[in-house]
Amino acid sequence: MAMRYPKEQLNTLTVQLAQAAGLSADEALLFADALVDADLHGVSTHGLSRLSIYLRRMELGLIDPKAPLRVDRQRAATLSLDAANGVGQVQAMKALAMLIPLAKQSGIAAATIRNSQHFGALSYYCNYAATHGCILIAATNCEPAMSPTGGADAFFGTNPIAASFPTGKGFAVKIDLSTSAIARGNIIAAAKKKQPIPLGWALDPDGQPTTDPQQALIGTVLTMAGHKGYALAMMVEMLSGVLSGAAVGSEIGSMYKNLDRPQNVGHFFCLLHIDAFMEYADFIRRVDATIDSIKSGRKLADVSEILVPGERSARIALENSRLGVPIGPETVKELEEWCGRLNVPFALTQENKQVTV
Repeated sequence: MAMRYPKEQLNTLTVQLAQAAGLSADEALLFADALVDADLHGVSTHGLSRLSIYLRRMELGLIDPKAPLRVDRQRAATLSLDAANGVGQVQAMKALAMLIPLAKQSGIAAATIRNSQHFGALSYYCNYAATHGCILIAATNCEPAMSPTGGADAFFGTNPIAASFPTGKGFAVKIDLSTSAIARGNIIAAAKKKQPIPLGWALDPDGQPTTDPQQALIGTVLTMAGHKGYALAMMVEMLSGVLSGAAVGSEIGSMYKNLDRPQNVGHFFCLLHIDAFMEYADFIRRVDATIDSIKSGRKLADVSEILVPGERSARIALENSRLGVPIGPETVKELEEWCGRLNVPFALTQENKQVTV
């Protein structure tokens, strides 16, 4: 059973732990905001549950908290960037800070990033771009977890792709999906809780369907929609891994298993400045009209409301801002342990509201 904690306390504690691990004050703020925002929006698989492994890899020297973001190649509005094995969330936000002015000047800007890490939820970066009048199309490859259709060996990561679109509705239309049948973080969460997973999520090491999360983690995740998910995973691998110069497929280091080498994950960002295509106000009006049209359509008998992508997570974020952010007991225990190791005071106050996660 998860307990709720004030967002501000979670941010402060994460900032303190990140600084103790070597990040600067400004970069610790970026890192903490990206992690806590995932929990705030109900994406706990990409939030503070990942903090322990990030800190562990920093401790082992596998992530450099002081790494610069290097420009390998630049043309008018394109960047080839080297994250230099830095913190993925921090380097991605630095890349966006470079891309947004380029997009506003040229209408479109794109970047590849190599030598990076797992960097949390793609929607965080897409939503950030939406607040700056831009549409970000983002993709990343990941450590091997998913086999190609017809194969039994893991080659692709869950290889997500995402985009967000600003609206006048108080939330962004947000598309953020892995190309697997399920995000691998859900299998990791089930393994931590010692709970079975549904059939159709994964195969065991022998290529057989399994409900055992431990077998799934050493086996492979299934692609979404069969060969269509495989094709999308290949597209993400080409843009994020091949084009960036990052590791590809089985060359990518496992965040949890390979505690002896960097991951060398690759990312791809393509940023569109809305004003280059039409007046921003006109775009918002058209987006809102599209949403209204979708929501006014006929509903199935057991459906009370048609939601658009991003609406549910925005409502969850509002509720969690008011009631406190749910954090599972396993994650709280990890936070407490790291506070002890890094001499950071453990200062979290439960809101005395339990929530099932």
